[in-house]
Amino acid sequence: MRDLRFPLLVIAAIVAVNLVGSGQGGGVTVYQGARLITGTGGAAIDNATFIVDGSRFTQVGPSNAVKVPAGATRVDLAGKTVIPAIIDSHVHLSTTREGLVDDLQKRAYYGVAAAMSLGQDAGDLPFQIRAEVIPNGARFYTAGRGITMPEPGRNTVPYWIQTADEGRKAVQELAAKKVDIVKIWVDDRDGKYPKLGPALYGPIIAEAHRLGLRVTAHIFDLDDAKGLVKAGIDAFAHGVRDTDVDDELMAMLKQRPNFIVVPNLADRGVKVDMSWLSGSMTAGEVQKLQAAATDRPDAQQTFALQARNLARMSKAGVRIAMGTDGNTPYGPHIEAADMVAAGMTPAQVLVASTKNAADMIGIKDAGTIETGKSADFVVLDANPLTDITNTRRISSVYLRGTAVDRAALAAKWMAAK
Repeated sequence: MRDLRFPLLVIAAIVAVNLVGSGQGGGVTVYQGARLITGTGGAAIDNATFIVDGSRFTQVGPSNAVKVPAGATRVDLAGKTVIPAIIDSHVHLSTTREGLVDDLQKRAYYGVAAAMSLGQDAGDLPFQIRAEVIPNGARFYTAGRGITMPEPGRNTVPYWIQTADEGRKAVQELAAKKVDIVKIWVDDRDGKYPKLGPALYGPIIAEAHRLGLRVTAHIFDLDDAKGLVKAGIDAFAHGVRDTDVDDELMAMLKQRPNFIVVPNLADRGVKVDMSWLSGSMTAGEVQKLQAAATDRPDAQQTFALQARNLARMSKAGVRIAMGTDGNTPYGPHIEAADMVAAGMTPAQVLVASTKNAADMIGIKDAGTIETGKSADFVVLDANPLTDITNTRRISSVYLRGTAVDRAALAAKWMAAK
């Protein structure tokens, strides 16, 4: 007897695709009534409606301008504010599969859709994770191994180079792995090590560009920032930290409208309330964080310098993107408040934390709430445009059109204590 299973499966698949594509049920959900901040920099849309079909936004706009498909599931978000899920363009995460997956799920819990690890990733695991869809997890991007001069006693994962040819070879190996960006360190670590200078970083940048890769740099000093911009660097993974930026650097950056600065601000050194973390960690952990959140005049001075530099760059129109460094999953919410304290507006910080951070990583389908983009968004209980700390008041998180099971994640972490 002829086997009819294959034709029947094909017919069923065609029907399913047609149902989803036509918007007749089949995973189509309509979210109505929220204040919508799209991440594009435009004005918020009050009483917005957006439609998610599978994992994508298919319509976005004022409720009176969106045509709701028949049979779609409706979700009432009246009184809520919706923002694009946050993107963190500078992290350093765990090195084991279990640890890295946990890191990405913790980020998803706090409304982060994607994170890029800059320069401390050895072996194949980071690239394997990048290719996977982690349930309840943020996307992962990686620079692989960064490039620096020898730094004995420090991490040996980055390439330690001393010649231009070694730098070019490192870039070629990174290109073969299809890294998302090349990371270099230009810092003598308080005079402890020889610094990666123009004779080395120039060929690295040129080779990366020849191979279609962008380059970001860990910097500290103003003079290095100028040299790197002259050499064609694409981004800074930190702001200038030794002195106030000057007119020369600002004039150079004005000529580079696509240049991106990820400030990674220093700790503000002020007492802040950490109770908003309750529920995702134990009372003892929150208490420990609260005890460390004290007023520290030295830290305040360090922050003030970096804040002045960020404020000047932002005011001049330099593109700013979110990045937190290290491995603190809730860090973007603290960084956002610090960026506002430095002089940026909440609206500017939200763009930096979404659209600009996506551009920094090179993500084409996320970072804003627009038709065709991945349905990555955060539902908030209050408006972050009036108080940036309202990004912490998370009602729900959706990644790729699916709600993150925040309750299950929190329960798992609590049970593991």
